[in-house]
Amino acid sequence: MYAWIWRKLPFGFWGKLTGSLGLIAATTALLWYVVFPWATPLLPFDDVQVGTGTEQQGPDGNVVDPSSEDEAPDEIPYSTESNAPHPSDAATTGSNQIPGD
Repeated sequence: MYAWIWRKLPFGFWGKLTGSLGLIAATTALLWYVVFPWATPLLPFDDVQVGTGTEQQGPDGNVVDPSSEDEAPDEIPYSTESNAPHPSDAATTGSNQIPGD
């Protein structure tokens, strides 16, 4: 296809090179100013739904009631201030267990 376009462009090498750059610029402008703005509303990237902050979705997509009995504990089992894991008893005793098990 590109060879066909190159053969159909008029003039010598410099004319073909200039014509090719013009076609690239025209195609880019057409995509940038016409096609992409038209397609943006059809794409799901901005489909963000924000709730009140109290509901959570479960793995099946249903909203989990925060007042249910099987709710997650309030204490987070890892540090939110550093990337270093907490030392476990298994690491200090020298056993072959993986820390955190």
